[in-house]
Amino acid sequence: MTSSEGRAGGPTEVLGQNALPPGASIKPELSLIMGAGEQWVGRVMADLGRDTEGAFRFFLDTYHAQGWTLISAVRGKTSLIVLTRQDRTATIELSEASLVSGDSAVLTVSPRNAAVVPKKP
Repeated sequence: MTSSEGRAGGPTEVLGQNALPPGASIKPELSLIMGAGEQWVGRVMADLGRDTEGAFRFFLDTYHAQGWTLISAVRGKTSLIVLTRQDRTATIELSEASLVSGDSAVLTVSPRNAAVVPKKP
């Protein structure tokens, strides 16, 4: 993983306060991170091991403590959490393990008030 200056950085340096649950590991080949620290935007794919229930609670509790406001949360085999803070939106999708992979998370952070809605290419 690299920071915006092109040097290697850990999850805290790159993602700022947008922490991942303990034991989670980022899949850099499947992630797209633009910027670093509190201003990054993009998508982070992470392997959670085998604990989506713990990860669900972690994201709700940790992000709320950091000033994020919960907009929506759905719990199931694939869970979804939507949060906002100031001018940013975070969407967290948690998927339970399958036969070929462990539990995973997709964390997408973007500006909240985009002037233009992106169109599918």
